[in-house]
Amino acid sequence: MFLRSLLDRNPGFVRAAVELHQAGEIPANSYVLDLDAIEANARVLCKRARTLGLTVYAMTKQIGRAPGALAAMAAGGVDGFVAVDMACARPIVRNGHRLGHLGHLVQVARAEAVEAAAMAPDYWTVFSANKAAEAAAAARASGRSQRLMLRVFDPGDTFYPGHEGGVALDDLRSAVDVIAALDGAEFAGLTTFPAMLFDEQRGSVGATRNVETLARAAELVRRHPACPAQLEINLPGTTSTDVLGLLAESGATQVEPGHGLTATTPLHAVRDLPEQPGVLYLSEVAHIHQGVPLCFGGGLYVDPVFGDYGVTAVIAHDAAEISTSPVPVDMPDPAAIDYYARLHRGSGRAVSEGATVVFGFRIQAFVTRALVTGLSGVSRGEPRVVGVWNGFGDPGRAGST
Repeated sequence: MFLRSLLDRNPGFVRAAVELHQAGEIPANSYVLDLDAIEANARVLCKRARTLGLTVYAMTKQIGRAPGALAAMAAGGVDGFVAVDMACARPIVRNGHRLGHLGHLVQVARAEAVEAAAMAPDYWTVFSANKAAEAAAAARASGRSQRLMLRVFDPGDTFYPGHEGGVALDDLRSAVDVIAALDGAEFAGLTTFPAMLFDEQRGSVGATRNVETLARAAELVRRHPACPAQLEINLPGTTSTDVLGLLAESGATQVEPGHGLTATTPLHAVRDLPEQPGVLYLSEVAHIHQGVPLCFGGGLYVDPVFGDYGVTAVIAHDAAEISTSPVPVDMPDPAAIDYYARLHRGSGRAVSEGATVVFGFRIQAFVTRALVTGLSGVSRGEPRVVGVWNGFGDPGRAGST
């Protein structure tokens, strides 16, 4: 879906990835990051966010919590980071960055509450009075008071299957009462997910019904004595520079770009936006079986934000071959282990073992077995590998930074 955009808008990145892979510096089964592009994307997005009074917390699960990407986003001006779960929070804090938001998509497990409180997140989202009490007790034990946010929902709101949770709008006032009475916590704001979604038929991003629910919730809590002077409204989902104005109009005070920082939101697939493509999946031809080339898998999970579509890839024995026509790929069934994918070599074309294979789909590194490789210097024509990490942000091979 994003391969054509990569080749058209950031061909130097694709060439660098092929060259460094052929030199043995990038392992197969890597999500390769253009750290220069990610930093530039963060800078563009944050500049626009500042004009709208928005706090920017970057999401990094998609790119495997890679320390090099965290540093690039911080250099680009993000205010901190959102952690999808505790596995995200640890590398954020370990690498010296600000933990802005925790507990929203994945609640903090009871046994991890003390560890989470010690990380001193700016905001901690809870779905219930019980989870609020756990967070408050952990914060109190670490000698601090924790700002808590409530996720709110109303019947008819949008959830991805398995993402359901939060405080019912009708129960919101009593939930704020509970937080106000807790020693070690204070009520800070409201959130939902997803706030924005891409409409494939219209080719644009619009607010979900959840945003209307949150507006009603904000009106209710502003009349509550525990409402802070600055009520935080956190609106994540499909965030890019182009959508920030709509988010601000919808009442947001906090936004959480993830795929927007690598130019892989659905909107980027249909329109050129200010962000530059900054990620690709790299494999290599492992073997050829009865004339069919197969490439290594491990990271062939395609985020199903679109309907089914034909995946293609570029096969290149050297950087000059990135201009060859992409070939169709027979992807593994989602229920199968993705050891390999089958490649169509193209009419009359010779393909050798060890050739580089470049994909451009929407990634979710943290749910795969793939490595994450960071490149710097692409924008200056001096690309080099600065680190190889696994999906937890740990070194992925000996000697990597």
